[in-house]
Amino acid sequence: MLQITNASLGLRFRRQLLYWFFYDGGYINASAEGVSIRTGLELSRDPAGRMKVSNVSCQASVSRMHAAFGGTFKKVYDFLSTFITSGMRFLLNQQICPVLYHAGTVLLNALLDTVPVRSSVDELVGIDYSLMKDPVASTSNLDMDFRGAFFPLTERNWSLPNRAVEPQLQEEERMVYVAFSEFFFDSAMESYFRAGALQLSLVGDKVPHDLDILLRATYFGSIVLLSPAVIDSPLKLELRVLAPPRCTIKPSGTTVSVTASVTIALVPPDKPEVQLSSMTMDARLSAKMALRGKALRTQLDLRRFRIYSNHSALESLALIPLQAPLKTMLQIGVMPMLNERTWRGVQIPLPEGINFVREVVTNHAGFLTIGADLHFAKGLREVIEKNRPADIGASTAPTPSTAAV
Repeated sequence: MLQITNASLGLRFRRQLLYWFFYDGGYINASAEGVSIRTGLELSRDPAGRMKVSNVSCQASVSRMHAAFGGTFKKVYDFLSTFITSGMRFLLNQQICPVLYHAGTVLLNALLDTVPVRSSVDELVGIDYSLMKDPVASTSNLDMDFRGAFFPLTERNWSLPNRAVEPQLQEEERMVYVAFSEFFFDSAMESYFRAGALQLSLVGDKVPHDLDILLRATYFGSIVLLSPAVIDSPLKLELRVLAPPRCTIKPSGTTVSVTASVTIALVPPDKPEVQLSSMTMDARLSAKMALRGKALRTQLDLRRFRIYSNHSALESLALIPLQAPLKTMLQIGVMPMLNERTWRGVQIPLPEGINFVREVVTNHAGFLTIGADLHFAKGLREVIEKNRPADIGASTAPTPSTAAV
């Protein structure tokens, strides 16, 4: 709702009339006083899941109007001023509501069209920000429930069942609060898993030199039994995530649990690779969220790391010397690649020209909230003019009497 009472408007007209040999020129300086406008926007969810202004209610009135005339026939206009100002007040009363109706249903909807609803994050994954239901307006808040789910671009109709807790927003210190449940992050990681992105293969020179020497020393007994043509072959280290990682959000912090297989093999040229060992890796990453502009960014850090064999406890004991070098390899070689991608972030649904500032992140049980204020990086009029529909007359305003009611 927007309510304006006892406002004033200043209007200036240039008057020019030529009829045969009769000429009249001059100006009219008019002022409207006691202007009252009460308008409300009815917000809804359209079939695509985008927020729309579905209707505009309006009541408008002008109590008094004054006019000063100049130019030729000034005294004639002064004599007719009461009649002229009454007509101007009548016309102005008829124009306010249609203008507001057009501004809401056409211009403001053009601005809302710039909010991303279903878009690509990168070449593998997309995100769905469609509204789940109509926005709910209260005396102090506007609440919107977005889907907030990732999906593989090759499986656009796939969706992950949402079993996360329902976020609760109670803070009111910032202009906007956005809550992200564990489902948001789980759907992202499962989408990348289904897209085949959570695997890494290092061959030959890509394997760190010190780790190459240590791995060859660890599996020396197996290597010497191989054919001489295979012994000096390049080493291959392959990491493959076995199941979609899972995110856990607690007041103490956010963690990501990952289980992956680690395969070590020799890759002789033009021959099948020779597997030396296969083990399982459990890792726990800490995740720190930040909001910059419109992007939700994540910084990952490797906290816990363990490798073990699925075959025997004895083989697991033999893998203990590899724990430290493999962890170092992950921290130096793998984590920077992950963070390079996660720090690019994912866009939050905001109209063009509006960014978040003064962000604050708070962890809760099962979800986190990010509070921020809004900053207009571009003028609202500039954004609306840029996205103004080509046919601005397509939206027909109600008649003045209907709008007034």
